[in-house]
Amino acid sequence: MENTVFCKDDQIQAPDSSALEGSPYATWICILCAWVYDELAGDPVNGIAPETRWADVPADWVCPDCGVGKDEFEMVEI
Repeated sequence: MENTVFCKDDQIQAPDSSALEGSPYATWICILCAWVYDELAGDPVNGIAPETRWADVPADWVCPDCGVGKDEFEMVEI
């Protein structure tokens, strides 16, 4: 599967997480509402392709449930 992120405005943004190749995908949880971002699943509804590493999620992306930014997420083991 190609690691390409499709932005809401239909521009293509290629992930830049080559240093993470081979490492397991992580999950991140919103500390406000507990919504989970799974790197393997991505967030296709909001323009983030599956297999998109957290580092490659755009800085202006927000939690789909409560609207907080990436800085309100913590990595967790599930």
